[in-house]
Amino acid sequence: MAERIPMTPEGFAKLQHELHQLKTVEKHKNIRDIEEARAHGDLSENAEYQYAKERQGQIAGQIKHLEDQVSRAEVIDPRTVKSDRIVFGATVTLLDIQDEKEVVFSIVGPPEADPKNNRISILSPMAKAMIGKRVEDEVEVPTAQGERFYEVVRIQFI
Repeated sequence: MAERIPMTPEGFAKLQHELHQLKTVEKHKNIRDIEEARAHGDLSENAEYQYAKERQGQIAGQIKHLEDQVSRAEVIDPRTVKSDRIVFGATVTLLDIQDEKEVVFSIVGPPEADPKNNRISILSPMAKAMIGKRVEDEVEVPTAQGERFYEVVRIQFI
């Protein structure tokens, strides 16, 4: 049995949209590009044709990857989660003990992680360190520069 991939409804919808776009737009555009390049003659020296064929393989690979993720998705709506502990879907406010600044992270599935927007994968070291913690617990996170310490300030499911 393939391992389930947790994700939010928004992350699942984004994957489905991307898959639909690849199948209905990109794939058909690529077929037209191959036909057009083929019409230019000698395929052995036709860079447009070679590029279009490579792109065809990339699209097929992306489709296969997304279909796998969609088929294994376990959609969890954070708004339905009731917990006083940090679990998947939580939006967590932490106090960085070293510099006394608050940071906020949302724990999401791997396909929807976006560290620049503080959406971290459930598989990340930061999320793994937070899972199971409660408000006022200390979180120790291993980093390349050494351990970082945080205090859990707030846990929300929004």
